[in-house]
Amino acid sequence: MLTKRIIPCLDIKNGRTVKGVNFVDLRDAGDPVELAAIYAQNGADELVFLDISATEEKRKTLAELVMRVAEKVNIPFTVGGGISSVEDVELLLNSGADKVSINSSAVKNPQLINELAAKFGSQCIVVAIDAKQIDGDWIVHLVGGKVPTNIKLFDWAKEVAQRGAGEILFTSMDHDGTKNGFANEALAKLGSLVNIPIIASGGAGNMQHFVDTFIDGKADAALAASVFHFKEIDIMDLKNKLKANGIDVRI
Repeated sequence: MLTKRIIPCLDIKNGRTVKGVNFVDLRDAGDPVELAAIYAQNGADELVFLDISATEEKRKTLAELVMRVAEKVNIPFTVGGGISSVEDVELLLNSGADKVSINSSAVKNPQLINELAAKFGSQCIVVAIDAKQIDGDWIVHLVGGKVPTNIKLFDWAKEVAQRGAGEILFTSMDHDGTKNGFANEALAKLGSLVNIPIIASGGAGNMQHFVDTFIDGKADAALAASVFHFKEIDIMDLKNKLKANGIDVRI
């Protein structure tokens, strides 16, 4: 059985780490490179950096950030935000990122997933899916959760897996920042539909939530931000609790 992964997420805006609730009301959480180094030392398995204000002009800035992070950390890290071409991915991987995360660009041009998987390998390609429940259906949203589509979560997850994505990072917008737990029912269904790892995101508030998402949600990895940034949960304490609950983690 593969070990479960704990992944701190650093949302980057204007070069700083920020955190909000339900994708809004952002507050500063520190320098991303410093935070990354601390997490790597404190037992994180991987890191995710999402440039939530990414535009074409900022691509170079993001590449510079990636190089700074790569110098400081010895664990895999994923970078996302505004990535829409083979050239974008090449720049970030060459700068030191291990994986890239695509979201809106994949929905607008699904063939991009095929192209990236073919050129760089599926193991480098994470498709992030932000979704919220509307009239009983999980609906995919774009542009940092601002724009609803007519695409249903489970249909899209199956398609991205078929097109060559290596992992799916599923964020429940309903749960994001609420600290009420992950969307375990949706996560378990996702896991039953695709044969690639699912990263749970949105809703971590205490250690039990991580236990629940690995057991009930069948998640392969759990991602969180504020509980780590604001020192509400220590990663090694969390891993010890997971281990005590029979969940295989890397200590």
